Amino acid sequence: MKVTVCGAAGGIGQPLSLLLKLNPHVDELALFDIVNVHGVAADLNHINTPAKVTGHQPKDKADQSAVRAALERSDLVVIPAGVPRKPGMTRADLFNINASIIRDLVKNIGLTCPDASILIISNPVNSTVPIAAEVLKKLGVFNPSKLFGVTTLDSVRAETFLGDLVGEPAPEVKGRISVIGGHSGDTIIPLVNITTSISQKVQKISTSDYDNFINRVQFGGDEVVKAKNGAGSATLSMAYAGYRFAENILQSYFSSTFNSYYINDSAYIYLPGFEKGEKLSKKYLDGIDYFAVPVALRNGAVESLVNPFEEFTISDAEKQLISKALPGLKKSIEQGAAFVTGTKL
Repeated sequence: MKVTVCGAAGGIGQPLSLLLKLNPHVDELALFDIVNVHGVAADLNHINTPAKVTGHQPKDKADQSAVRAALERSDLVVIPAGVPRKPGMTRADLFNINASIIRDLVKNIGLTCPDASILIISNPVNSTVPIAAEVLKKLGVFNPSKLFGVTTLDSVRAETFLGDLVGEPAPEVKGRISVIGGHSGDTIIPLVNITTSISQKVQKISTSDYDNFINRVQFGGDEVVKAKNGAGSATLSMAYAGYRFAENILQSYFSSTFNSYYINDSAYIYLPGFEKGEKLSKKYLDGIDYFAVPVALRNGAVESLVNPFEEFTISDAEKQLISKALPGLKKSIEQGAAFVTGTKL
């Protein structure tokens, strides 16, 4: 398998590339960035795992040969490229900067490796995934089953924070809760009643503790920004989360049983691209086209998805969270789609 990381020299890209270098399914790891990427590639090539690492850096702003060489024959493209959040900056504030980056990268993916699975990490994910979709639509190569917004960090935080709250080791919480919705603030919706064992423990905690848990999952990134004194945002945890989802994609090519069950992590996907997703959008989400839900994977693509309204137990408090999330999510989606409509590829 060939994996390409776009934005590989950044705070997320470097640890993410390290984790991918260790994956036994990766034969070739191509790293693209506009600065310092050759050094990262040389460093990783000293690690005695099979993957061969190549670095690709443009000579100037007009040079497209480097990114296309990185993308050529790629099976999986992971995109953490972009500007990180700074103190007081919301994910929406990142839009004007990161939207152009995603548009141009995805254009090159569509022209160079249109069959690759695409994992969007760059924020604001609620908008950057619609940007990617609209670019691929314009190029005539949009495959909804292979475009993913990576929201796994929300699951990682929810597992960690809830585990601390109910006295469960975080790894034991994995698969026993779910996080759906979007990937910013109150669009992030933790569902903690999908398994009886966890739900019973949550019922015993106070309302204030539950509310604090929800707030920490939705705004956990602010803790990191504050702790780093403005020097950065979540990088290591995001790299781990991005790798966790990328590992699922890679495993889906090789495990004969992997397609028989859905992965526990949600992905932010284009719902109208799937029969069950279209129903979910129209019946439960006021026509919203993008939403993070658990998915089943096969050969790097979504084989099916979970409709949480019909397959999970959702409490009244969680239903309120969903209702609160929809207006902001819809606005972000529309902003992303409009950005591509108003620009030339």
